[in-house]
Amino acid sequence: MVSRDMAAFAEFVSVSSPALHRAAYLMVGDVDLAQDLVQEALTKTYVAWPRLRDQSRAEAYTRKAITTTAISWFRRRRWRAERPGPGDRPPDIAGPGHADGVDQRTWLWPCLQQLPIRQRAAIVLRYYEDLSEVQTAAAMGCAVGTVKSQVAAGLQKLRSQLGDLLLPEPDEPDEHDQAVTR
Repeated sequence: MVSRDMAAFAEFVSVSSPALHRAAYLMVGDVDLAQDLVQEALTKTYVAWPRLRDQSRAEAYTRKAITTTAISWFRRRRWRAERPGPGDRPPDIAGPGHADGVDQRTWLWPCLQQLPIRQRAAIVLRYYEDLSEVQTAAAMGCAVGTVKSQVAAGLQKLRSQLGDLLLPEPDEPDEHDQAVTR
């Protein structure tokens, strides 16, 4: 029987939960679904905990579980027709620049929710979670080229909805994005 370090897993959950919930919420657009998604991913992480050789990578493992589970939920249940209502929005977190963030959320949130789940996941992981293309590909379980095409298609759709003034064309790729490709 494989032993589990319950204290280490509990510590991981307490430290990582807020960031995991925010990422899940941005992917599915509903607080309750995001909580279910994080619980599902944490359950998968708990089962895999004894097999994780480097427990510092547990958050990456859990993010991948969140992303792949969200994609499979949307495919299976065809939740594309269900969109959050006008009263649904991310939880408010006051801080410096909070008013600007609320203003930005007002126009960006509905447009982000209109994207297909894989494009939304790629954009959330790349720009909200600030992962490289390689890390995003690992989290999504796909090739780097797929991440690039999903991000490009998603940004193009956002540009068409928001206009070029609000979402300028991208500059040259970062050095770390060009370093490794699959």
